[in-house]
Amino acid sequence: MLEHGGRLRQAVLHYGIAEADWLDLSSGLAPWPFAIPEIDQRAWARLPETDDGLEHAACAYYGAPNVLPVPGSQCAIQLLPRLRRGGKVGVLSPCYAEHAEAWRRSGHIVREIMEQEVDFYLDTLDVLVVVNPNNPTGLSLSAERLLEWHARLAQRGGWLVVDEAFMDNTPDLSLSAQSWRTGLIVLRSFGKFFGLAGIRLGFVLAELKLLKLLAEQVGPWAVSGPTRIVGQACLLDTAAQALQRERSVLASGCLARLLGVHDLPPQGGCALFQWLITPHADRLYEFMAQRGILLRLFAHNSSVRFGLPATEADWLRLEQTLLAYTKEVA
Repeated sequence: MLEHGGRLRQAVLHYGIAEADWLDLSSGLAPWPFAIPEIDQRAWARLPETDDGLEHAACAYYGAPNVLPVPGSQCAIQLLPRLRRGGKVGVLSPCYAEHAEAWRRSGHIVREIMEQEVDFYLDTLDVLVVVNPNNPTGLSLSAERLLEWHARLAQRGGWLVVDEAFMDNTPDLSLSAQSWRTGLIVLRSFGKFFGLAGIRLGFVLAELKLLKLLAEQVGPWAVSGPTRIVGQACLLDTAAQALQRERSVLASGCLARLLGVHDLPPQGGCALFQWLITPHADRLYEFMAQRGILLRLFAHNSSVRFGLPATEADWLRLEQTLLAYTKEVA
């Protein structure tokens, strides 16, 4: 299994710090979870049904003609490769490592490529996978450029898979409304923006024919009844969505400035995290962890990702710890 953020219990055991005493900035989730609606007892007792309004709410929220709810977009990442025969897959890197792993595991030949290499390799690929905004860099590609790549792939029966897990703050960059196009597959994560990763919900946006094939792989009752109720309530709560967008953008900007003040200027980021490359990434990660602040370390390129603090106390703790780190390395 690949390494991910959010391994708080592992950190508790390794560093001997109680779980309640940690500030977990490792996962890139909005630190303000949406309110959980009251859930009728029957939702726990009955099998879930698909005519409860969740799909309609998701289509409206994403501006997509068709959606398939799945138990987290990770589910779709693992199942999509099964829908194609073995072929050549390009994964725009760096990005969320599960994409390349899933295609390799299903027998495809995977080439991890940089953005500037796409045009060179594209006509040799059957599938191109793009994370937009990128995780961990936070950088975004325009819809126009992605649609150009899609057109070149689709004319040969290829796919463009776009993982929009961190797109909720910038819906104008989304390809959701274009997901009716043959060979275009858009993945949306629910847990990150809504701060509710524990309920395991995501959506696949694509033409109806492909969604039916994927639904057969996912199987019946994949998303629980209570999860469907929570998801629908959050997708319809436009006031809370506006607040979440506003405060996450403000917090991300504050985080970028705070890191810069302590000589750790980010090289990238989005509304839910900031990312920086430093030759001392291991040292920074370890220093923070020993003081109960968990970051996401990317050892392969010596970088770290900082999620957003939730409260004034969290901000003060982070600021004081960064100050201590700056003094130690000075």
